[in-house]
Amino acid sequence: MSNIKTKIDEWEVRDLEDNGVLKIYVEHNTEMGNQGVPGIQVWYTVAGGTSIVNYEPNHVERWAYQAQKANETDYLLTDYSWINHEDMYIKNSLVIGDKLKAKVSVKVRSKATPITKEYELPFTLD
Repeated sequence: MSNIKTKIDEWEVRDLEDNGVLKIYVEHNTEMGNQGVPGIQVWYTVAGGTSIVNYEPNHVERWAYQAQKANETDYLLTDYSWINHEDMYIKNSLVIGDKLKAKVSVKVRSKATPITKEYELPFTLD
């Protein structure tokens, strides 16, 4: 069976300070990781460069363990975020609760608060 990609969401935040745009694209994949199971990808674009965060069981299980060790339910994925400025960033997180969720927070200089969206993951952990 081949992987089927389906768009979940696409949005952008424009900074009126320098007219820069931070873009987010989220898609569901029917086959991800070594196990070939459903997951989601978060694509984020900063200044023309795009990075991808893969929320698939192997990664999420490791992040959930790290969150448990740190006693956190909202685990910031610092290696998979763009946090070069305090007033302008893209933060990707794993939210641990009844349902696992991917969380994306985007902050630009010209907006007082970040725009945050959450996406339920299509799997559970044992």
